[in-house]
Amino acid sequence: MASPEPLMWGNQWEAEDPGHQGAAEPTRLTVAAAPPVPVPTWRPRNLDDVLNGTYQPPIPTVGRRDDGVGLFYPGRMHSIVGESEGGKTWFALMAVAAELAAGNAVVFIDFEDDAPGVVGRLLALGADRAHIRDRFAYIRPEDPLNVGFNRHEVGQALHDLRPTFVPVDGVTEGMAMHGMELKDNTDVAKFGRLLLRPIAEMGPAVATLDHVVKSSENRGRYAIGGVHKLNGLNGAMYVLENRKPFGVGLTGKSTVRIAKDRPGQLRRHALPHSSGLHWFADFALKSHDELFAEAFLYPPIESEGPFRPTAVMHKVAAALAAAPDALSVRGVQDRVGGGKEIVRTALARLVDEGYASVESGPRGAQMHRLAKPFTEVGEE
Repeated sequence: MASPEPLMWGNQWEAEDPGHQGAAEPTRLTVAAAPPVPVPTWRPRNLDDVLNGTYQPPIPTVGRRDDGVGLFYPGRMHSIVGESEGGKTWFALMAVAAELAAGNAVVFIDFEDDAPGVVGRLLALGADRAHIRDRFAYIRPEDPLNVGFNRHEVGQALHDLRPTFVPVDGVTEGMAMHGMELKDNTDVAKFGRLLLRPIAEMGPAVATLDHVVKSSENRGRYAIGGVHKLNGLNGAMYVLENRKPFGVGLTGKSTVRIAKDRPGQLRRHALPHSSGLHWFADFALKSHDELFAEAFLYPPIESEGPFRPTAVMHKVAAALAAAPDALSVRGVQDRVGGGKEIVRTALARLVDEGYASVESGPRGAQMHRLAKPFTEVGEE
């Protein structure tokens, strides 16, 4: 497959027949002015601003947490990943609404949903209709970027609005539309060069919305498909772990973790976690009905009580429930796996809180049984 061409944005092109008068064919585009000569990227870079102390590191200023901390870096590529119905689109639209309220513009590129679905959610979040009409563009591609005048159309929208934020929903569908293989890291890189990086280089924060792999055991920090989806980012990746389902009339909740922070300015606003992914926020969406929803992005709060690894507590409780007889500490560790210390901590919390009982076993061993079901939704 040939390498994709770079995007030709907005004002480099103009129509020969803007009114399409008497045209049987689509308007042909001609070069309006000679495109600027590209800067040689293999030339040694000027390091004066770094050496003289005037360089300023990237700061996340797009979108915001409830305490005012920004979510995305201008001019960089990001990703929001999670399970289906885990709140990814709501999370992105919360940032869209914040940008519109701040007087900025947004271009939303969507390979999955439709305009009524996306705009309807924005209205439910309280976005102003005039702001949406004047400073929000919704693009729903049905064919590849390099077909017909598509490159010009999206470029014109970006040039006219000068958005601060460009979410891209449905990476899997977008790559398939361009004949690219999801698991091929070369194709992942091509898709980034074709669409994501050229947009970011115009200044907005770009954020793809993507799915995690199905198996939670193999999930880790990665979205479904090639690992370059993470490695190729020069901004941040957020992983949304769903705690309570989202839906009309429900209050959904997801924990927001940082899987990558290339500029390093976000993790200092997060808390370490046993998974290795920093806890950045709790995202909650309270849906009153189809027309009104409230979104909250709470900063993490360090607990003053004992450490409660609730996800591991669930696994330990399940192991105790499935065992025909009481289990020793080692028996629990063998069945649950993972780090021994965190398994021991989880077991101790279950005992302390009355979910597990302890009895004496052979040679003084402590044997454990499940005393009552552990059904708490995890927060760790």
